Amino acid sequence: MFKKTIAWTLFILAVLPCLAFSSSYLLFLEAQGIAGYSTAVKKAIFFSMSQMEAMQKPSLGFDYVQRFSGASGDFAVLAVQARLAVNADGDKTLEPQLYNAYLKIKTRSVDIWIGHNRPKFGLVSSLDTHAQLLQPLSMNGLGFDRDWGVGVEGDYAEGNAGISLTTGSGMPLYFKGNFFLSGRYSRGILNQDNYNVGISVGYGRILDVAGYHLMSETPMEFAGAGLDFSWLKNNLEHRVEFMAGTLDDQGVFAIFWRTGIGLLEEGRLKLEAQPVIVFARKKTQTQLSVGASYLATPDWTLRAMVQYDRDMKDVRFVIQAYFYKGIRF
Repeated sequence: MFKKTIAWTLFILAVLPCLAFSSSYLLFLEAQGIAGYSTAVKKAIFFSMSQMEAMQKPSLGFDYVQRFSGASGDFAVLAVQARLAVNADGDKTLEPQLYNAYLKIKTRSVDIWIGHNRPKFGLVSSLDTHAQLLQPLSMNGLGFDRDWGVGVEGDYAEGNAGISLTTGSGMPLYFKGNFFLSGRYSRGILNQDNYNVGISVGYGRILDVAGYHLMSETPMEFAGAGLDFSWLKNNLEHRVEFMAGTLDDQGVFAIFWRTGIGLLEEGRLKLEAQPVIVFARKKTQTQLSVGASYLATPDWTLRAMVQYDRDMKDVRFVIQAYFYKGIRF
């Protein structure tokens, strides 16, 4: 599977210059540097979550969006986002990462996508945190930030609704009898109403993965439901998520809350705090994170995080320099 990832990455890099001559595309260069210190291992680290997870690591990549239009407007969107990350564990190796890789067909009533995209489950289905240090429940073992499959969703006057059928394998693509069926219904348009509340349900036989690492060959049965709420007021921001269900015949329950305040002109400086509590497999994991994000220029963002993990008895200090710039041919 790792060889297939390399092949797909090389293919994308080969065809990208050809596609970019179209006038209806967006192409961004992405780069990030990550460094920190962990009191649990008592040494420098070059990742934000764990060595096996895909986010965040020193990397270089691109983000490409191609729109296909006709006389009546856009009818399809192709999105590809890929990186080459440094996986500094023992001998330093390079890890190809294929993040977004989907084709979305737009109709008058719904959008239909196929590929590697967000499953319709939980807060992450409406929240893009791919470059951030603070991560929601999907990166804490409940749900998937990205997954391989198909989905249908539609926007309406009061909100959004969608359903997806994915493999339940996350970043890599595996077929071991695994699947994940999920759906989310929400009310409120965040940029218009300053709030969004969503209800999610999901069921499947999912794989235990960490980044591109398969932890077990045997799928686990998962059934769960979630409630999430986002609220903006002036320069304040709150995001809350509750999730409950069963995983491998054992109860799971999780609470996530992120609160932040935007400072300086146009909120260029953001200060955030985020507690996360996850009860799963008869263990309780508690994390408390605080972070700062500063938009130094339109292309450069500087971030810092301090995270306390009670289960791992670890205090982690991480800094990030993130570069994201649109380019044209």
